[in-house]
Amino acid sequence: MDELMNAMGARPSPPARRAVVAAGLLAAAAGCGALGRERHRLRVMVPTAAGGGYDFTARTLAVVLRETELAPDIEVFNLTGGAGAAALSRLVHESGNERLLLQMGLGLLGGARATGAAVSVGDATPLARLIDEPEAVVVAAGSPYPAFGALVDDWLSGGLATGVGSHVGGPDHLALMLIAEAVGLAPRALPHERFDGGGDLLAALLGGRVDFVVSGLSEYRHAIEAGELRVLAVTGPERSPGIDAPTLQEAGLDVEFTNWRGLLAPPGLATDARERLVTLLTRLHGTPEWRGARRDNGWPDAFLTGDRFARFLDEETRRVNDLCRRFLGK
Repeated sequence: MDELMNAMGARPSPPARRAVVAAGLLAAAAGCGALGRERHRLRVMVPTAAGGGYDFTARTLAVVLRETELAPDIEVFNLTGGAGAAALSRLVHESGNERLLLQMGLGLLGGARATGAAVSVGDATPLARLIDEPEAVVVAAGSPYPAFGALVDDWLSGGLATGVGSHVGGPDHLALMLIAEAVGLAPRALPHERFDGGGDLLAALLGGRVDFVVSGLSEYRHAIEAGELRVLAVTGPERSPGIDAPTLQEAGLDVEFTNWRGLLAPPGLATDARERLVTLLTRLHGTPEWRGARRDNGWPDAFLTGDRFARFLDEETRRVNDLCRRFLGK
């Protein structure tokens, strides 16, 4: 598991690494003592393939819930398809099931819109937003581009290949479209390659298949710290701690874009069941173990629960839908 986490550019804290190693033993003991509490038996569904940002967030969440014994019996599994629509549909059709959660974020909103999914995030029960983070313009360490402006000059001439690790309507894709529009390129006609998650995207960048990528910052933080990659700009409102790169606004572009990740439950939950889940996540948020995991992975805190998270989802859905109409015509 350490090798997978390192390859994705995210590092669990030392206690989290120990918890990953012990995960099998914890699961085996789940029927004993405190581990046998029925209401804490959870499954977290990830709508993307293993190794990406959603997957790593869910598995870090599970490690900390086990380590703190807030939910010792917890399983993470992946259900891919339809840019997240398959997992969202599964969640919606398990009405009333308080033991199933969906790891999600901005990309699920865009995926549902881009694919015309029959279900929407609004059909589920919002629990909590956990973190947010900027996207980043990233090049390999040996790239000839020392700064974002130099890269833009060649990009405008049509001489660069770029890639993203999200589906159409996902955060990497929307951030790339916004950047292209701001520098004077036509987003809908922009040539770019899409890869199935951060691992494939990283391989393409290091292998020279693409000249630069737009991706979530935390996925490649370890590779950046190891000197394998360089960040030319970040899309957030301010510079990211530990990253020597300007914001796009500092680089002269009127672009600000932030990705985020959170959790949904199925519809039809009893009020007390929803409150138990929100309380569980609130307690998780207050633990030193979760704060350590956020710090080690460069995840800014964006905790928001219940009705406030529901209102945020409504606003974010409108924003993402507007971007999809603008860049996809749908």
